[in-house]
Amino acid sequence: MNIEQLYQHYLAHPSVQTDTRKLQPGDIFFALRGPTFNGNQYAAAALEAGASLAVIDDPAFHTAPDKMMLAADALHALQQLARRHRQQFDIPFIAITGTNGKTTTKEMVRTVLGSHYRTYATAGNLNNHIGVPLTLLGIPANAEMAVIEMGANHQREIAGYCTVALPTHGLITNIGKAHLEGFGGEEGVRKAKGELYDYLRDTNGTAFVCTDYPYLLDMSKGIAEVVTYGSANAGYTGKPVEGSALLALGTEQTGLIHTRLVGGYNFPNVMAAIAIGLHFGVPAQKIKTAIEAYVPANNRSQIEKRGGNTFIMDAYNANPSSMKAAVENFAAIKAAQKVLLLGAMKELGEDSEKEHQALADLLQQQHWKAVVLVGPEFAAVNHPYIFMETADDARKWLEQQGFENTHILVKGSRSVGMEKVLP
Repeated sequence: MNIEQLYQHYLAHPSVQTDTRKLQPGDIFFALRGPTFNGNQYAAAALEAGASLAVIDDPAFHTAPDKMMLAADALHALQQLARRHRQQFDIPFIAITGTNGKTTTKEMVRTVLGSHYRTYATAGNLNNHIGVPLTLLGIPANAEMAVIEMGANHQREIAGYCTVALPTHGLITNIGKAHLEGFGGEEGVRKAKGELYDYLRDTNGTAFVCTDYPYLLDMSKGIAEVVTYGSANAGYTGKPVEGSALLALGTEQTGLIHTRLVGGYNFPNVMAAIAIGLHFGVPAQKIKTAIEAYVPANNRSQIEKRGGNTFIMDAYNANPSSMKAAVENFAAIKAAQKVLLLGAMKELGEDSEKEHQALADLLQQQHWKAVVLVGPEFAAVNHPYIFMETADDARKWLEQQGFENTHILVKGSRSVGMEKVLP
């Protein structure tokens, strides 16, 4: 396979697809493989559906040489094409990773920079080995800023993404307990996420670092330029307003900002966007307006009123760090009655029972109207609360309670399906 030849074809047909069900005429189809599928089997169908080219990696399916390109590995070809496209830009490329808040921070940064620059960012949470190159290949020629989210569940993953996205700037939101099974413990998480700092250090890049997490300052030592933000001792500082369900914060440059995000735990995410905006010269008033207009979606820090009750939906994902933050924030909210429906946390490996017990112990430090724990991981945990196997069971329970004037927190890992609690 000739990457230059492939890139010239991409310039004529700048749209890439890996799923024939979403393919549009003119798309370049990449025949990717997975544990349960082989994209090579769909290459001929992709051409019949109007694909301009199919990139395959199995000679047995090389049935139309004039419309197919045979690569040693189709995924590697996709990533190399993305890197080739990335090299055409001389603009800031901001990479964002971390345990919690990646997507929210990315969306806030996109919102702030987009108020002043032509900004392109990762769609949704397409932050893996396929999503990162697809994001890069979607960046238009007139882009002035690019924001790339990077997720990971094993070592050397972030390092690999950096060799494709070539970030000039980077941000680690925080380091916590997530994907412990794949990372080999919390220290493994720190090492893996720190691969972004390693790349910036090696390439004279810039890191945006939250001073509220001293370990990030330690990890970022040696990077050519470090821009700090946080609640104190930083280049850009702000203060959250305590006591309300929706986050409000103020900075010297922007004044008081009322966000539509739930929870003080979102303060570092919003503060990161403010710092990045100010660093790149976005006017303070534009930053304030953009943040106040941003409405969270996809069950991330959303607040919804139903029948006199206030629901806090944070059911996109959960790990010990984010669950603790959500519970503590919920405890701090002023409300007469509080109910929690919490789904189990996944990918914790041998730490699963210990972390679920720690959550149950944390819950017992506060008085709640009711608590429902959902998922088999809670079955072996000692607690005085209601246990249910599935989110559907939790929904039925909630429908039968007739709560009024109650604050209700719904949180859990995606695979538990806690979004079903509030259809």
